Amino acid sequence: MPSPHDDRPPPESFLAGARGEEQAGAGRLKIFLGASPGVGKTFAMIEEARVRQRAGRDVVVALVETHGRAETAALLDTLEQLPRRQVDYRGQVLSELDVDALLARRPAIALIDELAHTNAPGSRHPKRWQDVVEVLDAGIDVVTTLNIQHVESLNDVVARITGVRVQETVPDQILQRADQIELIDLPPEELIKRLEDGKVYVPQQIGRALDNFFGKGKLTALRELALRTAASRVDAEMLDWMQAHAVKGPWPAEERLLVCINEAPVARSLVRAGKRMAERARLPWIVATVLTPRHEALPSDARAVTTEALRLAESLGAETVVLRAETDAAGEILRYARQRNVSRLVIGRPRSQRSWWQRLVGAFREPVADRLLDDATDFEITVVTPHARVERRKAVADPWLQGPWQGYATACGAIVVATMLALPISIWDAVPGGAISAIYLIAVLMVGARWGLGPSLAAGALGSVAYNFFYTPPYYSLHINRSEDVVSILVYLLGALFTGTLAGRLKAQVEAMRAAQRRTETLYDFARKIASATQTDDVLWAAAFHIAATLDCQSLILMPDAAGALQQVQGHPTIAELDARAEGAARWAFEKNEPAGAGTATLPMAEWLFVPLATASSILGVIGVRFRDRQRGLDPETRRLLLAVEDQVAVAVERTRLAGELANARVSAEGEKLRGALLNSVSHDLRTPLVTVIGAVSSLAETDGVLGAADRRELTMTALDEARRLDRYVQNLLDMTRLGHGALAPKRAAVDLREILGVVRTDLERVLARHRLVIETPRDLPPLHVDPVLIGQAIANIVENAAKYAPAGTSITIAARADGAMAEIAVTDEGPGIPEAERERVFDLFHRVAEGDSRPAGTGLGLSIVRGLVEAHGGTARAEAGPGGRGAAIVIRLPFAPACSDLSE
Repeated sequence: MPSPHDDRPPPESFLAGARGEEQAGAGRLKIFLGASPGVGKTFAMIEEARVRQRAGRDVVVALVETHGRAETAALLDTLEQLPRRQVDYRGQVLSELDVDALLARRPAIALIDELAHTNAPGSRHPKRWQDVVEVLDAGIDVVTTLNIQHVESLNDVVARITGVRVQETVPDQILQRADQIELIDLPPEELIKRLEDGKVYVPQQIGRALDNFFGKGKLTALRELALRTAASRVDAEMLDWMQAHAVKGPWPAEERLLVCINEAPVARSLVRAGKRMAERARLPWIVATVLTPRHEALPSDARAVTTEALRLAESLGAETVVLRAETDAAGEILRYARQRNVSRLVIGRPRSQRSWWQRLVGAFREPVADRLLDDATDFEITVVTPHARVERRKAVADPWLQGPWQGYATACGAIVVATMLALPISIWDAVPGGAISAIYLIAVLMVGARWGLGPSLAAGALGSVAYNFFYTPPYYSLHINRSEDVVSILVYLLGALFTGTLAGRLKAQVEAMRAAQRRTETLYDFARKIASATQTDDVLWAAAFHIAATLDCQSLILMPDAAGALQQVQGHPTIAELDARAEGAARWAFEKNEPAGAGTATLPMAEWLFVPLATASSILGVIGVRFRDRQRGLDPETRRLLLAVEDQVAVAVERTRLAGELANARVSAEGEKLRGALLNSVSHDLRTPLVTVIGAVSSLAETDGVLGAADRRELTMTALDEARRLDRYVQNLLDMTRLGHGALAPKRAAVDLREILGVVRTDLERVLARHRLVIETPRDLPPLHVDPVLIGQAIANIVENAAKYAPAGTSITIAARADGAMAEIAVTDEGPGIPEAERERVFDLFHRVAEGDSRPAGTGLGLSIVRGLVEAHGGTARAEAGPGGRGAAIVIRLPFAPACSDLSE
């Protein structure tokens, strides 16, 4: 945690600088902002352009609306103007900004009037501000104009002021992107006079304008909005500069109010007083509290004071902040106040009446209010004195002095042990008397390190009594006769007080560090689990466990079923039964997308707190938590942590759902692809041979005695060949179906490869008529252990595929060799070959169909069936380049018959 004297800029300033570097190549945007039309924005913009043009800059008027004002049009004569794009819309010709012409011209500066304008239908972008963003992204500086009523975040406010809902708005991020905003201001009286003189609108529109925007009261309110918007922008720029340069501040440019609260009963009164001050002065205000290790030991009713005050501040519109510090709460408040450029602090009056225990401990810890009064010399401080009745309320006991009874029992036991250990040392004259007090100090230190400040102080007090009773004369008496013994006991008491205080603080800090470490480890584990989870149930289980472990509560996750009823899908430690109030709160949170239940304004008596599990697009369900410590559930920091976890869970659930939908979409797309390919095969590749067969047979039937014997034989062979080709296509489809359902069972036998190749040559005689088939098989090649019909079909598919792609007159070679217990058969052609990236994909279903209609006819099933048939025999199939890199080679490996494979090895 940064110290109050740390001069380094905060990390946020570096992030802002990084975002600025990301937009370094974009153009700069300047906006002339006005309270209403007619204040002179366009006139000021043109004057700015003329000044820059005289300075040597390349300035182009992309679009400026003169609204018929002659003096405005006269100013444009010296500036280059781009032609406008003409758009025909419902019989009218509209002129719009020509973005393409502007990007082609590419000036240094472009003037684009009326940023909030809605473009004509058919334009590239529906809004002109989107055109401006595109121009800026192209590296062109833009100067534009905007009225305050067109700012998106002020749309409701303007509607209440004027009674008119403005439809053309500009997102606030466009104003945030602007490098410079210049306010053009004009008093309402002068603006109304300009309107009546016809210098704003044409005469027909003057009456309507006076009824809408141009009343004095409305103009004054709009003017205030414009002034506040400009001031807010300037203030944000100042804060960014102060943080980037580590300026401590505060700079009293715009006042901010910071209300400092703690567990004191005056906390709620401070919040109400801060609200009244901020409302009277119209200031932004912040309510802050600082948590130190000592606050972790506070009882629940004390923590409830701070929690209720923070909730009250949120309901009153304040920004609430929970700061953390080890010991210096006042220093942390001052550091934060300077960082946020706060000018006024509101604190409670320091308690003048404290118990003697608190006064004793207060000697080592100065009250926060006193520190602020002493150190906050550069702030205006308001001290709020609570009502007398509140002042008389019982003060909250100091948590440092509280502890379980086991701690005080341990303190008594430790002093007894120390007394017994000191007994033999007291008999030894060579040991100085201070050694005995050191033993008691060690006991105090051990008790404080284990049980905290209260038991350690008790151990110190008991130790002083035991020391006096047993080891100072007169022995076994509490009387002290020697002055040196008085000094020894006082020194011991002071040492015990310091030792106990330091040990107690050390224990509290160690416990806080352990808690932070546990939370960090839990967060890391949660982030890792939801990042690796691929199923929604895994994400929801990780979320339920993480919420319960981090917030020390019971957690539930409810999501709607098919009928829309909320059902418990996960819970930790177990899924619990919900009563009617809890179910009503869960339903409300789901339907209204708002938290409900304990600690909210909706069904606050319910034991469960429900927050919606939602993304920007939909509500996925609700998360329910039931805190063991009800007051902790009301803590705004705990609520913010719960909402942060909820956001992560919603995003993770949405991610898993989108991943599932994407997988289903891919499956559907592949199914559509296969369906289209199959339809193409049936409609084209199967229909083509069928049409040929029908044509040949029809010719034979209709030409009795006309055709000669040779012609009749030719038609008969053509019909026969096409029928065989059709039979192979149908057989391929049937085999593919059988392979897909696992219904293909090869009938294996010991078969000579040459017999299979002989059948293939005969079946493909007409297919191979334009090629030379070369068979290279060793005579001593052992027989294969395969189904001859299926493997014959596989090899025929490979050869037929080679014949389709290899040029006429080339050779197709079938070469076989023994490779251990397998036979390697390669079918090589001299065609165009298969690209390396496609060699695995050629075995996919219908792969060739996706490559276009210019390829030879075929279903794209051949090689896919080859791989299926070969793998059904325990073999493999792969595609390679042909010898010398020419052509393609399909290589299959098949097993030898068992007895023969033993011989081949």
